[in-house]
Amino acid sequence: MESVPVGQDGTAPDERTLQATVALSEDGMDIAQARHLAAGFLTRVQAEHGLPISRRAMDLTQLVVSELVTNARKYAPGPILLDLRIAGDTVEVVVWDSDPVLPAARAADAGRVGQHGLEIVMAVSQGFEAQREPVGKRITARIALLDDPGGELAGRQRL
Repeated sequence: MESVPVGQDGTAPDERTLQATVALSEDGMDIAQARHLAAGFLTRVQAEHGLPISRRAMDLTQLVVSELVTNARKYAPGPILLDLRIAGDTVEVVVWDSDPVLPAARAADAGRVGQHGLEIVMAVSQGFEAQREPVGKRITARIALLDDPGGELAGRQRL
């Protein structure tokens, strides 16, 4: 086994960590701010690092960010942290909030109005994880950066 020097951020010297993190305010503008941050992050990654990102990935990332931040704002008091990072051929959307209760997808109900955000996130993500933290919880969703040649996204995998 070959040893590779690792930097303080845990990456090898030839690896780039592409990441953006923001603490969202409670002024009611945080959901739109989060969507704009996600779009700007992916646009910069594409322009500055030449990483190919499909239009679908751009749209789905903004949708997932919107749903996760909306849920955090609705159910958790206090601050919200949004972290976006490139991990291989996916973008990871990580949302931390102060409520330790893990979300649970509800059973399908065609008559239910609203409260479909978590199901939407799980349906469009290639990976989803909800994890308790020492304070609050962290929700992570992974979205494929590219569609496959057949136009379908890669199979969904548990993180």
